[in-house]
Amino acid sequence: YQANRVLTLLSKMFSLAITWGGRGDNPTIGIEQYSEQQDRCLDEKELKQLWGVLDSHPDHLATHALKFLTLTGARKSEVLQTTWDQLDLEKRVWTKPSHLTKQKKEELIFLSEKAIKVLQSVRKLRPLQALYVFFDRSEAKHLKEINMFWKIALGEAKLHGIRISDLRRVYASHPSMAQT
Repeated sequence: YQANRVLTLLSKMFSLAITWGGRGDNPTIGIEQYSEQQDRCLDEKELKQLWGVLDSHPDHLATHALKFLTLTGARKSEVLQTTWDQLDLEKRVWTKPSHLTKQKKEELIFLSEKAIKVLQSVRKLRPLQALYVFFDRSEAKHLKEINMFWKIALGEAKLHGIRISDLRRVYASHPSMAQT
């Protein structure tokens, strides 16, 4: 994406230079842009396949992170850096602090019953009092890497061409994700 935006900017700059008489040609003409992968949303069947695979790995912390991401529409970095003090399970609210959000504003996410169940499963899996919900014991920090597990899950679900970031669209496109 970034290379395409730079090429577009350079092309515009050279075009203006030609218009203003500072240059005779535009060297960016003829350079092809990279193809950009379009956002994708899983259909109901694909979602069931993926959820089935995730359910088959209940002891893997990345399973719960992916489920929580899908159920909240949050970004991967926001989910992985979630701390227990940001969550009010009784009121079913996640208060994302401004330093985690792209807009740099505090954000409230209302949690569905499914999202609460995911968090309760994580509590059972990680009973120690960790700061982060998705706590990596080996590094004593938040979980940073779920991409390897994501690739395994996609393979088991026989799904292709889906990125972790595409799970954000599941929340918006499947009302069942946002409901109890």
